[in-house]
Amino acid sequence: MSIWTELGPITHRVEYVDANGIRTRTLRAGDPDAPAVVFLHGTSGHLEAFARNIAAHAAYDLHAIDMLGHGHTGKPAAPYEISDYVGHLLDYLDAAGIERAHIVGESLGGWVGARAAIEHPGRVISLQLLCAGGTVADPEVMARIRASTRQAVLSDDIDLTRGRLRLLMADDRDATEELVEVRHAIYHQPDFVANVDNLLSLQDMERRLRNLLRPEDLARITQPTLVVWGRQNPFGDVPEAAAMHRAIPNSRIELLDDCGHWPQHEQAAHYNTISLDFLHRAAG
Repeated sequence: MSIWTELGPITHRVEYVDANGIRTRTLRAGDPDAPAVVFLHGTSGHLEAFARNIAAHAAYDLHAIDMLGHGHTGKPAAPYEISDYVGHLLDYLDAAGIERAHIVGESLGGWVGARAAIEHPGRVISLQLLCAGGTVADPEVMARIRASTRQAVLSDDIDLTRGRLRLLMADDRDATEELVEVRHAIYHQPDFVANVDNLLSLQDMERRLRNLLRPEDLARITQPTLVVWGRQNPFGDVPEAAAMHRAIPNSRIELLDDCGHWPQHEQAAHYNTISLDFLHRAAG
């Protein structure tokens, strides 16, 4: 099924918002009078990562954005740290007139969402951490992310982009050819190529360590929190998710079978049901 077929049942628009000087691509859908839900993708990702979730969440005011330096959003020429991503998220919320939002973050997006919840608790209603990064610094995983992304960006060979997406999935078929083509086009924008090392800066050990979410940080999260993890996640085993769950008060954990690093995409129907139940409970 096509991305646009997934979105077809609901009114939606893709537009650009000035987030404190950063031209930010956003997909807007749902009920503008309802509580806001903001979807944040992972490293080198883009808003299409949530195409299978938008229609199911249409009772909310939905925002899926390309984060700082990613997708078609502006790309300042500096290495990005978590505070930069959080600052951009808050600037987007301000530009969109959102006082508080439910944050759904996958991988890097979860890392950013968690830090936003810790440092700016008044802006975050609830938090979903989908195979969230930021709690460990595994040199092997970091090297794999860096190498696979740089190879796909610096070569025009679409097979490398296909391989980069398949790395995320338990089943290669979930890395659809449409997603491959979208990501390949994004990866080969001149500004994306020029910026790739800034985007990958958290794969540098020294920088990563100073940005980590440690147990004492996670313990400061007061919002209702849902941890979702794929049992075949190539970037982190289940004990990593369990440790996150134990550290966060008032959290819930869901482990999905036959699922890698994109639970919202690979197990969309199951994830959507879990998410909507969680959001309903969080609102209560």
